[in-house]
Amino acid sequence: MPESPTLAQRVLRHQLLWPVLALAVLLLVNVAVNTSFLDIRMQDGHLYGNVVDILRNSAPVMLVALGMTLVIATRGIDLSVGAIAAIAAAVACTRIINAGDEAALSTAVMAMTYAVVVCIVLGAWNGFLVSVLGIQPIIATLILMVAGRGISMAITDGQITTVNNPWFSDLASGFVLTLPLAFLVAVGMLLFTAALTRRTALGMLIESVGINPEASRLAGVRARTIIWTVYAFSGLCAGMAGLVIAANTNSVNANSLGLWIELDAILAVVIGGTSLMGGRFSLAGTFIGAIFIATLTRTIPNIGIPSEVNYLFKAVVVIAVCLLQSPKARGLLRVRRPGGPTPGAPTPVLAKAGSAA
Repeated sequence: MPESPTLAQRVLRHQLLWPVLALAVLLLVNVAVNTSFLDIRMQDGHLYGNVVDILRNSAPVMLVALGMTLVIATRGIDLSVGAIAAIAAAVACTRIINAGDEAALSTAVMAMTYAVVVCIVLGAWNGFLVSVLGIQPIIATLILMVAGRGISMAITDGQITTVNNPWFSDLASGFVLTLPLAFLVAVGMLLFTAALTRRTALGMLIESVGINPEASRLAGVRARTIIWTVYAFSGLCAGMAGLVIAANTNSVNANSLGLWIELDAILAVVIGGTSLMGGRFSLAGTFIGAIFIATLTRTIPNIGIPSEVNYLFKAVVVIAVCLLQSPKARGLLRVRRPGGPTPGAPTPVLAKAGSAA
């Protein structure tokens, strides 16, 4: 009867071990450069510090990565999330400046509601192209990735639109229970997604579609509906991320808002251990991956690397983390003990006690 693994073995085999260790190393590097990096202070009843800033800045990537996780779990990809985020910001800011009372709470609520509904429709459009028309996900979402910037430019007339609504601004700069509201919104969305996918059969259905869509369909799973749903959800998450980004600057620049956020989201998903081949996903891993990306973005200028090369630096670090997670790479890097068996050599058979030498 095989022995059950010990606690240490379970920890070493856990898929979140390497992302958490990589995050810890990043924090140690920052502390080595700036000994007060982890300091947190209370000011006006709110928490401030580099760690709090990292949590707040991770919110947009975390939101986009949540939707991306479910899309990738169905063996898809969504390249249009950055453009959808720009459209959400354009719709919300345009609605606010055209309202009768620009600073009213109802104006902010209605503007954000309109933006989110538009983004769900755009996500459903991606799902329609993939699940109904059978277009490859990378091509289907590439269409909206290109067209989305034009749509947001058309909504804002190509101008940088600035708004003055304190309720809308609080989405990025507000605090609740001493913590940034943007981070709490992202965590709330994470918990909602976890409850939806782990407390119901939805998560299992998503994974089954990602493993084999045709077999799932023959087994009675409505694969088309599942795929349609996850793309609509991805649109919702991207829209919320766009609102947070726009609220941070109280403006929208259709050319730059959400630019390359789809790459950060994909990196966060991969770092978190979700398979790009579909069929398996980890929301906790995505959460760690988003925090890792936000910490890495903070680390680059902190250690004196020019911000212009941040994506090159990110690529190097992400490759290192992915190699650490790869069983094959760890096997190649593992140091062979002296006198141990040579890889590929037959395993020696121990002689029984009392048998002839």
